[in-house]
Amino acid sequence: MTHSLWAEQKKAYFAGGCFWCMESAFEKAPGVSEVISGYMDGSQKNPTYQNYADSGHVEAIEVQYDPQKISYSKLLDLFWRTVDPTDAGGQFVDRGPQNR
Repeated sequence: MTHSLWAEQKKAYFAGGCFWCMESAFEKAPGVSEVISGYMDGSQKNPTYQNYADSGHVEAIEVQYDPQKISYSKLLDLFWRTVDPTDAGGQFVDRGPQNR
C-alpha cells in the first residue's frame, strides 16, 4: 500500500463582487493552497478586465483547498461573511451586474 504525501486538492468557485476583495478572505484560510481570480458566466472567449462586463461575465475566484484541512462548509461560511446576498445590484461599493 502506498501513501501520498500530498492530499487530494479540491476546487470551489465563488462569485460575489470584486474578486480582489474575495481573494483576501480565502487566502488567509488554513487549508487553502491557492486562490485564482477570473471571470465566469459570459459569452466572450478569453475576456479581459477591460471588456468582461460587456459580454455578461462576473468576477469570480477559484479556491484550491485541502478538504482534510478545511471543509467546503467552512469555505461557504467565509463566502457568506464576504458578500451581502440581499443586494442584487452588486456588492458593497462594486456596483453593476458584473458584481452581483
